[in-house]
Amino acid sequence: MGRSIDTPESGNSLTVRDNRTGKVYNVPIVDNSIPATAFKAMAASRAPGEREENETERGLRVSDKGYLNTAVMRSTITFIDGEAGGTRDSVLDIWNRLYISFTNRGYPIEQLAVHSSHLETAYLLIYGALPSAPQLTEFQDEVMHHGTMHADAEQFCRSFRYDAHPMAILTSAFAYLGSYYSEANPSLQGQNIYTRGDKPSLALMDKQIYRLIGKATTLAAMAYRVRQGREFVTPPTNLSYTGSFLYQMDHLGEENYVPNPVLEKALDVLFLLHADHELNASSTTVLQTGSSLVDPYSAIAAGCASLYGPLHGGANEAVIRMLISIGRPENVPAFLEAVKKREKVLSGFGHRVYKTSDPRSFIVRKTADEVFKITGKDELLETAMALHEAAMKDEYFIKRKLAPNVDFWYASPQIHVVSELTALQEALMICAISGLIYRAMGFPLDFFPVLFAVPRVVGWLAHWRQMMLQEGGVKIWRPRQIYVGEGKRDYVPIDERTAIEGLKVTPSKVIHSGITKRTNLASFKGKMGAKL
Repeated sequence: MGRSIDTPESGNSLTVRDNRTGKVYNVPIVDNSIPATAFKAMAASRAPGEREENETERGLRVSDKGYLNTAVMRSTITFIDGEAGGTRDSVLDIWNRLYISFTNRGYPIEQLAVHSSHLETAYLLIYGALPSAPQLTEFQDEVMHHGTMHADAEQFCRSFRYDAHPMAILTSAFAYLGSYYSEANPSLQGQNIYTRGDKPSLALMDKQIYRLIGKATTLAAMAYRVRQGREFVTPPTNLSYTGSFLYQMDHLGEENYVPNPVLEKALDVLFLLHADHELNASSTTVLQTGSSLVDPYSAIAAGCASLYGPLHGGANEAVIRMLISIGRPENVPAFLEAVKKREKVLSGFGHRVYKTSDPRSFIVRKTADEVFKITGKDELLETAMALHEAAMKDEYFIKRKLAPNVDFWYASPQIHVVSELTALQEALMICAISGLIYRAMGFPLDFFPVLFAVPRVVGWLAHWRQMMLQEGGVKIWRPRQIYVGEGKRDYVPIDERTAIEGLKVTPSKVIHSGITKRTNLASFKGKMGAKL
């Protein structure tokens, strides 16, 4: 650092002049990226009156709130190339970026969706190549073999209330699962059990991969049946991955029960499409947690918790709930007026204009057509059609480039509209179509995030495995902060303090009722000065 700019590598480097010191630095550019640690060498003396907490003499820090332009991994798994701007962590905005190319290990996602299966693509994502027939058979057999849960898991799942959110159950279940496998826990067996890269280490890693993918559908089905008040079902041995999932959710004792093949195939396609979306919020959470070398079950549970958030896993649910809230087509005008007054939120509209489309949109529309042929058309399509037509004609939305995406309407073969596409429109409408498919298949809305989490286990494991085996080993992720709080000050005794009060700086008052209210009114030994 601080070298002359007349160096051989300066042609592929970033030249930075620090105007505070007059020093010039060359930062090497590798794969169109620069190391953030290079800025740590750009130190300066603290300016008069500058806060000590800025640590100016220790070098510059790079501020990137929300990871807007920070690359934390070198990856060979998934590549998303799109011209759309916003690269936020939600499913909505991740899909906003999928316009030019979406490849898994170099294979276009649309080709995989047509020719592959979820488990074959899982093998590809995790191990880097499409399997041969014997390799695929062995992988599928191991995944399905490891789908069975310990009998004690029934008691665990039954401990949740009947109305517990299924994602709360699933997240807890992944963490609980790790308690069975002490040999898989680095805290118990040594921190390098997954990072050595030798044959025993890889075998141990693979077994946990089989277990997590295999048991993901079992745990999700158990979370579903808790809500239904049904007994749990042992995974069958003669069905596909998604066929087994449907069987475990729906089988009530019928002889020779086999799920509908159209629904089985549709779920497999959607699982494949949702398996990995690069470093989104949940994948990053898995890696952040995994960087401490915790067991994979805890890391997957953390990813599941991240996916639970409404900014990440609830994309199609948000669009469907919007359509449900509108109700019938005749309610659309009033809804749009409420949107203009900022009384309602319009989901699935807006952003930059594009004329190319998400390569997965055709696959999703085709899947929707096949499902609707056997389940019947969802009545919400009529409402969505009315919303599309009204918004396309309304100057308020036209001026703001908030036209709805036309590709959504190909979920109904009767609709043919030609218009420019907007990135976020198509992304959200893919969410909507997925949601309509799930809704047509009879899944409750709050189960939609589970249907994202189950296939995403594959992507989470692929990124986790890659991190464990990366060159140079695993370094714990410890981001910096920019401290803007109080400087150093002395402790003040309680009787000398002035109360600081106000919104956000004091705890909220709790209004007690029921047992607590009556107990506070009662007299008993040891009672403290409780307030109502």
